[in-house]
Amino acid sequence: MTTAQHIVALLRSHIDGDDARFISVATQLAAHEARQGHGKLAQELTELIDAAKGKGQNVGRRGSGPVAIAQPRGELTNLLNARFSDTRLADMVLSGELKERLARVLTEQRQQERLKSRGLSPRRKLLLVGPPGSGKTMTAAALAGELKLPIFTVLYDGLIGKMMGETASRLRLVFDAMAVQRGVYFFDEFDAIGSQRSGPNDVGEIRRVLNYFLQFIENDNGPSLIIAATNHPELLDKAIFRRFDDVINYAPPDASVARGIIENHLATFDLKTVDWAQIQDAGHGLSQAEVARAADEAAKTAVLSDRNDITTATLLSTLAERKASTS
Repeated sequence: MTTAQHIVALLRSHIDGDDARFISVATQLAAHEARQGHGKLAQELTELIDAAKGKGQNVGRRGSGPVAIAQPRGELTNLLNARFSDTRLADMVLSGELKERLARVLTEQRQQERLKSRGLSPRRKLLLVGPPGSGKTMTAAALAGELKLPIFTVLYDGLIGKMMGETASRLRLVFDAMAVQRGVYFFDEFDAIGSQRSGPNDVGEIRRVLNYFLQFIENDNGPSLIIAATNHPELLDKAIFRRFDDVINYAPPDASVARGIIENHLATFDLKTVDWAQIQDAGHGLSQAEVARAADEAAKTAVLSDRNDITTATLLSTLAERKASTS
């Protein structure tokens, strides 16, 4: 729908007294303006729409506290899961390089007006690549928590339709939502829709969905962060990578990161007797999530034994259990 058609539809809904239709068309207009790169106008329209809904005048304004969640409605309820995140980057144990790259994203987001005043754009389309349990999902939550933005996780069971064209239509709804409601939009297990178009298991509908995704993300100039995560970068179509501002790689934890995770999770316990050399060997090959789980299991063992210290034997046992469960 063009802007002129939006205006006609707005007038008709106003004359008919159809408030629901009026809000719907106004939301479409805000999304249209955002896609055209008119971010300031789209934000102003969004604030007016929220005011009309009775949600207050400060929704979405940076610097006024957390951005309020406009809970997904209608068909979007099956496409997006919305929540706030209490996670912060300080809750994560990261390598120096990874911490620096994520800090740069936050800095550019927080100072985006300075960048835009010089014709520059902040990083806002991120592809996270790494093995399961390496911290990709937690990163999306941490960025949302740091920026006080709601996080919207895309639900593939609602997105992928059986009929031709259904999925592309639903994907458009998601991108329209990105333009209207500022937040962190998270595509987990992104290879579900980003697989190579010429792969051996290529399905026509999925190929069309990927084509639409490439178009939508290419044309998106809205205020939201788009974060995709994959455990299988080799499955992704090559055209995907250049559509993102940053491709950030995650790896299994090295010895210092693994120790940091254990110390974070066991901060209230006495670790003076722990033999870290043995722990390093025992934890080698485990993901960040598995190391964290082993530390939590060691904590439970200590609590149930009325101990305030964590022994090397206890940690070795829980790390061995995690390694056995993943083999």
